[in-house]
Amino acid sequence: MRHRKAGKKLGRDSSHRKAVLRNLVTSLFRYEEISTTHAKAKALRPVAEKMITLAKRGDLHARRQVVSYFMDKSVANKLFDQMSVRFLDRQGGYVRILRAGHRVGDNAPLAIIQLLLADKGKGADKPIKREQKGAEKVPKKASDKQESPKSTIKVPEAEEEKDTSKGKKKASDVKKESPKRKTEVAEEKKDSRDKQGISKDKVKVAKRKQEKAEKP
Repeated sequence: MRHRKAGKKLGRDSSHRKAVLRNLVTSLFRYEEISTTHAKAKALRPVAEKMITLAKRGDLHARRQVVSYFMDKSVANKLFDQMSVRFLDRQGGYVRILRAGHRVGDNAPLAIIQLLLADKGKGADKPIKREQKGAEKVPKKASDKQESPKSTIKVPEAEEEKDTSKGKKKASDVKKESPKRKTEVAEEKKDSRDKQGISKDKVKVAKRKQEKAEKP
């Protein structure tokens, strides 16, 4: 059983495995993108992210830890001078692994491991909108609106005559009712309704009187 045995052996003993990871992490921060097998890339990612975390801490002890692990001191200085500022606003996830097919010969799965670009938050990969959020849209005036082509088209007189012959009325022929006339019509309708209601009441009263008279 492999209890408390984290990580992959990569087919090497401990000293050989440590030397491989040290070379890989030095090459990664020198070129910012390297190609290796998928198993080595997965083993390299936590080591590389730990180095970036130490660089972001930036104290003397962190610098000594990084320099003791890297194979080249100039790459360690590059990490502290450039990478720490580059990943200042990102909380983890500094490295990306992409699959790259299989190797010719032993058919081993290959992968490309690369550092992310300058961090701009989680939405760094999204396209930037041209319009600013705070910019207010200015409403267009009625005078600025162009006339539609439909309004400028003139109907020939022959077609107008055909429309009138079929029984279609022009807008100019329709007379608009004045508001006074509308009120008068409404009052007349109301009076007629009231009269009908009164007549119905009279008929009901007459029927009741007749029924009372017929009773012994």
